[in-house]
Amino acid sequence: MNVRTRFAPSPSGHVHIGNIRAAIFNWLFSRHHGGAFLLRIEDTDRDRSTPTAIQTLLDALAWLNLDPDEEPLYQSSRMEAHLAAADRLLAGGHAYRDDKGATGQGEAIVFRMPDHDMVFVDEIKGELRKPAESAKDFVIVRSNGTPVFHLANVLDDIEMSVTHVIRGDDHIENTYRHVALYQALGADVPRFAHLPMIVNDRGRPYSKRDGDAFVGEFKANGCLPEALFNYLALLGWSPGDDREIMRRDEMVAAFSLDRVQSSPAQMDLKKLEWMNAEYIRRLPIDDLFAACRTTLADHGMWSEDLDRAYVLAVVETMRERIKRFDDFPGAAGFFFSEDFPYDEKAVRKRLKKEGALEGLATLRDRFAGLPDFDAGSLETTLRALAEERGVGAGDLVHPARVAVSGQAGGPGLFEMLALLGRARVLGRIDRALARFA
Repeated sequence: MNVRTRFAPSPSGHVHIGNIRAAIFNWLFSRHHGGAFLLRIEDTDRDRSTPTAIQTLLDALAWLNLDPDEEPLYQSSRMEAHLAAADRLLAGGHAYRDDKGATGQGEAIVFRMPDHDMVFVDEIKGELRKPAESAKDFVIVRSNGTPVFHLANVLDDIEMSVTHVIRGDDHIENTYRHVALYQALGADVPRFAHLPMIVNDRGRPYSKRDGDAFVGEFKANGCLPEALFNYLALLGWSPGDDREIMRRDEMVAAFSLDRVQSSPAQMDLKKLEWMNAEYIRRLPIDDLFAACRTTLADHGMWSEDLDRAYVLAVVETMRERIKRFDDFPGAAGFFFSEDFPYDEKAVRKRLKKEGALEGLATLRDRFAGLPDFDAGSLETTLRALAEERGVGAGDLVHPARVAVSGQAGGPGLFEMLALLGRARVLGRIDRALARFA
């Protein structure tokens, strides 16, 4: 079988992660079988499916490298074919006209459900059945002459020769109707696979109220596309072993529908953050530099006067501490500006502790007299002073860090000081001594 899957969103201006996960599963399945991944844009709702909304969808797919193998099919271009199919169903006795609700606005076309149980085998959930008595007839063309989702969806899948329909399990009820439509139209019924719902920690459908929910938000907040792709691929599917960080080709090789769980999949933003940090650590330095430069520019902290070697050194120093790129300006801002905030709690705990400023002042003078301002010399000097004063090294490390960066934590102190350079370090310590004395 020449596998053909499709992603068929209705653009609304936002692309929810539940929808994009369906796209990812369709893409992985088609790639695993050497088939085609298709895109259909269900744009018949002109109030919602604006050009801007459609472009947002296309941008999200491009960002995640989910390019379709053929030109997208726009559902709005197929209305004549949909209405012609409705006429064929009327002629074959599979549909009838009815003034639904006695509105007097014209007759809708209603599909007549078969008088037997509807059954199909779901590739994830197994055999599913709907008793004949609960399968109600449904409208396929409204009284205003526009086709309903059910008819358009099935006709377009037939047109695109879709072999596998992989979508959320909120469509199960629709699938009974769609199977009946396929049969009435004399078309081959594709295989169906219904993905588990994405839920929050309370077991309810995951939404914007629970955190970032749209692809654009993850992108804006510094998530890498490969990290989001990897995370969503594992949200309801497992390769059958303990692997979590997987290259795309590894996911393609391992993907199968029989390893997709049927129970809801819980969204865990902390795990996604961890995974994104892992991808950041593995980025080539030039790619990491480009991403950090972009986020610095977005926060008004980039200058073309910045030395590339210096920025690269900062990026490499901060690599292990960045979970999302939007963390970078806050975590590393003191490397690029003298106008950085002080953590008030850290000031109280580290700089206002008895003897802290006295020790810091002495450390400042020792740093000023160093022949070489490198990490090794700085560490040796600080530890020697701590021993001389009969205190732990931390009693000098922590005040120095807060004075120079404003933060309670950060990269290794001595590497940080060496990177900032003697003049800035001494100037910042002087400023802290004057301010917090």
